[in-house]
Amino acid sequence: MTQEEFKSLFGSIGDIESCKLVRDKITGQSLGYGFVNYVDPNDADKAINTLNGLKLQTKTIKVSYARPSSASIRDANLYVSSLPKTMNQKEMEQLFSQYGRIITSRILVDQVTGVSRGVGFIRFDKRIEAEEAIKGLNGQKPLGASEPITVKFANNPSQKTGQALLTHLYQTTARRYTGPLHHQTQRFSRFSPITIDSVTNLAGVSLTGPTSAGWCIFVYNLSPEADESVLWQLFGPFGAVTNVKVIRDFTTNKCKGFGFVTMTNYDEAAMAIASLNGYRLGDRVLQVSFKTSKQHKA
Repeated sequence: MTQEEFKSLFGSIGDIESCKLVRDKITGQSLGYGFVNYVDPNDADKAINTLNGLKLQTKTIKVSYARPSSASIRDANLYVSSLPKTMNQKEMEQLFSQYGRIITSRILVDQVTGVSRGVGFIRFDKRIEAEEAIKGLNGQKPLGASEPITVKFANNPSQKTGQALLTHLYQTTARRYTGPLHHQTQRFSRFSPITIDSVTNLAGVSLTGPTSAGWCIFVYNLSPEADESVLWQLFGPFGAVTNVKVIRDFTTNKCKGFGFVTMTNYDEAAMAIASLNGYRLGDRVLQVSFKTSKQHKA
């Protein structure tokens, strides 16, 4: 993600005073986190409620209030393995919460089956709490477990390891979309990837193929009060969303009834269209489709 994309994502919520995507000082590569200062404190609240948990490519982003940096909160992230496959995130948090305040937690799951891999991460508020959790739980058997769990500090992956992991993630993602799921989404959508890829005319309407940013989706019948956060909330659960735009009336600044959403992956975009076309939002029924050359210009 670039600094511009980072700013665009959070700027869709409200006016930004400053924002910074943190980069590796040597390689210049993004470290995967950043800071945003809003002009209006209410917009910070809104950003947390709207964008926390949003899926962007292979990541689910975490958005929360920043804490002043200090030695006491650094390196408080734990790696947990050999968890029972039946244990969910809430149960893992309950197990660890006796040792302190948990900032974030997650359990790794198989992307295809959704089954837990038995591996999780817990980030505590303070390093001392993480140390206590290691002392108390490493080598212990939680209720329902057939083997002891391993609890240790999570290593910060080196540049090389991080790169290898990224490559692996992108390869598995690509593989994931070439199997049955690929055909499954075609059932839901009247557009096939072949039609779009070759930008063929469909019933006399030419489809716009994927842009460098991704697949553009047209959303019609939005209410005058609709804003960008509505589109993030609607489309975020289906996959990576790179941009949303509500078209407003120049004089009233109210939504003109339509907007555009850009998604990076065809299958995820097709699934979002299949699920949201005909969806009732308040007293309106949405019309959702791939953007065509005959529709309003963004």
